[in-house]
Amino acid sequence: MDGVLSQEEISALLAKDQGSADKSTDSSTGILSDSDKDAIGEVANISMGTAATTLSSLVNRKVEISTPVVDMAQWEDVVAAYERPCVFIRIAYTVGLDGTNLLVLKENDVKVITDLMMGGDGTNTDVELGELHLSAISEAMNQMMGSSATSLSSMLNKTIDISPPVADLIDLQDTEDEGEIEKFLTGEFVKISFKMEIGDLVDSEIMQLYPVSFAQEMCTSITKNMGPETSTESSAAPAPEPAPQPAEQPMMAQPTAGMGQQMMNQQPMMAQPMMTQPVNVQQAQFQAFTNDLNPAFQSENIDLIMDVPLEVTVELGRTSKSIQDILDFAPGTIIELNKIAGEPIDVLVNGKYVAKGEVVVIEESYGIRITDIVK
Repeated sequence: MDGVLSQEEISALLAKDQGSADKSTDSSTGILSDSDKDAIGEVANISMGTAATTLSSLVNRKVEISTPVVDMAQWEDVVAAYERPCVFIRIAYTVGLDGTNLLVLKENDVKVITDLMMGGDGTNTDVELGELHLSAISEAMNQMMGSSATSLSSMLNKTIDISPPVADLIDLQDTEDEGEIEKFLTGEFVKISFKMEIGDLVDSEIMQLYPVSFAQEMCTSITKNMGPETSTESSAAPAPEPAPQPAEQPMMAQPTAGMGQQMMNQQPMMAQPMMTQPVNVQQAQFQAFTNDLNPAFQSENIDLIMDVPLEVTVELGRTSKSIQDILDFAPGTIIELNKIAGEPIDVLVNGKYVAKGEVVVIEESYGIRITDIVK
């Protein structure tokens, strides 16, 4: 009544506050602990290291991927890190793990990688990103994440398999509902950041996004595979026996000058050690190094992208016109090209000049007969 709390009332309030704190701690179990983040980072480091080796063989360039940084993130963090349109590659695990993760690459990085895969020098990035690029990067990610799944299988001691990756070009600024991309992006998720370098062409950051439940499942698998059994086996191993120590030799007194000759006569001569078996020594033989390995290596690489479609263009000729001339175009206008009648026409693959040919008619369609391959 006088506004002063009794000791029983103070104890009851403290107990209530403690219960509320315990409840809030229990509700945060969906957040990864520091040890879980370390485990996820180690798995990602090994997996992406294997994937980098595979990508290096695809683009014939040195590929380096840095140590990953694991954080909890939300959709706004991804939008802030990737302002330009970027490519989302969806990888679903079908065997061993149950879940989906997203690999996020910048648009220009995808153009460089696909141009290198198609035999270019990685500088043809002025073209618009289309289905051809998305198909090529999906095939590259299929090879990369397939090798990554193999490494993951060895770590978790069980078979891991993935479905074919699916690539989509997404403008983050125009995306209103991130749930349309993947449901787990509407809440908090795991973001793994890597720095990727491809020669002097790419120096950028890529991201891998995990649902929290998928990351926890992976941590559980790691704990089961590398937890108590490993420590039990280590403790059960017998300790190595100490090596036998050489017997202590008695200390001999130094002989005096008068006794020197007598002791020399009494001590037997020590025989020189002799080799019991002859050693057959031969000169090492090495196979001469030639460039014959390069075509085989390139042939093995090209087999990985045989299914990637390429755009073939037949060019009849070209010319240059001013804006005034183009504005004067009308039905019936004749445009003179730089080719002479009967001269071979050009064949281009993805904008690269590769062959010459002549026009033929096949039933009701035009065709091209290759007459010369440009080297």
